[in-house]
Order: sequence, then structure tokens, then C-alpha cells
Amino acid sequence: MLIGREKEIKELNELYHSEDAELIALYGRRRVGKTYLIDEVFRDRLNFRHEGLSPIDSEKENVKAHLMKDQLTHFFRSLTMQGYKGKKTPESWLEAFYMLEDLLVEKYKDNERIVVFLDEMQWLDTPKAKFMTGFEAFWNGWACHRKNLMVIVCGSSSSWILTNIINNHGGLYGRVTFEIKLKPFTLRECEQFLTSKEICLFSTPSWLYKTLYKQICSMLPWQQPLLS
Repeated sequence: MLIGREKEIKELNELYHSEDAELIALYGRRRVGKTYLIDEVFRDRLNFRHEGLSPIDSEKENVKAHLMKDQLTHFFRSLTMQGYKGKKTPESWLEAFYMLEDLLVEKYKDNERIVVFLDEMQWLDTPKAKFMTGFEAFWNGWACHRKNLMVIVCGSSSSWILTNIINNHGGLYGRVTFEIKLKPFTLRECEQFLTSKEICLFSTPSWLYKTLYKQICSMLPWQQPLLS
């Protein structure tokens, strides 16, 4: 169940019902609820989704050389799990996005709204992978001309999303149709969340109340704790 986020829910639903191709950039700090928001708003309406592989092992020398290959293999797995019939793993991001185009054309009708969700997109952009070349070709050469297509790109690295997508000065310049910066809960939303979990602050021991209060304030950089 979604708590709060009324503004974002309204915006996303309005974009879904628009009659234009939409490229939406969603970003914000980790664990703020970006993926959960999309999953809940488009619960039965996501036609293709993919999440980049975490680069947690990327500093290991024997792993680093295979970063691009692993990401492409993982992307191909998402394609096949969601209906793609091809057997050959792509060797480049250009080829990978061609495969995504083929999947969407084959599986869905032109008058059907299609939602593509690419999560943790910054992890796909590995060194020398030319990921942005592939994505720009996908959007500029095909997706932006499909009025029934809605592409949502998401990432926990705000700087990457801002630099490479929203403020892109290359092929994606001015292409983003809407951007959402998801912020931490307000105090009212925190109260709604705790209530939904049946946590009553007014009957909570004072030490636990102070701990919860400080944790809430830590998520809100402009809010300084009044309790010590």
C-alpha cells in the first residue's frame, strides 16, 4: 500500500493517459521508495522492466573486465523472461535495444499503452560499454515516434541521472518529457506510515519515541531534532 506520494501518483497517471510518447526521469536518494512507487502505480501495467546489476564486485580485477558482458546477459534474460523469442545474447547495447524494439512491436498493438521501466540505469553504463549511444538510438530513432510508449528511467545516483539524462547535451538534449525528484517522507507521511504499521507514537515508550523521531529527522536534512 502506498503511503503519501499523492502528487507523484497523480502525475504518473496523467502521463500514462497522455496521447504522446513520454520519457520520464525518476531519481532520488537510495531507499526513498522510487522502485516501490513505480511498482505500485503500474502494478498491472508494466510491459517491460529491467534493473541493472549492482557493481558491488566491480573493483575485483577479474570481474571488472566482464561488467558489460554481465549487464548485457542480464538484460537479455529480462527480454526472454518477458517474451522475446531470440536465442542470441546481444554483444552491444545498440543490439540490445534493437531486441527490445522487436519485443514491443511483436507483443503489443499500436493502440495499446506500453510502459517500459529501466531501474538503476546508472549501473548499465559500464566503462566503454557505449550504453548511452544505444539508449539514445532507442529513444531518438524509434521510441519517441511511438505515441503509445512511456519509458521510465530511474536511478539512485542523482548525479548520473541529471548529467546523462535530464541535462544531457548530446542526443538526449531536451528529450525528457517529465522529471520527478522523489524526496523522503514529510513528517505527516511518516506518521501515516507508522500508523499503517500500527505503531502509536503516543503510547510508545519515551526512549523509543525519541529514537523514531530522530530517525525521521535524519531523513529530512532541513529538519533539526528538537529532542535530545
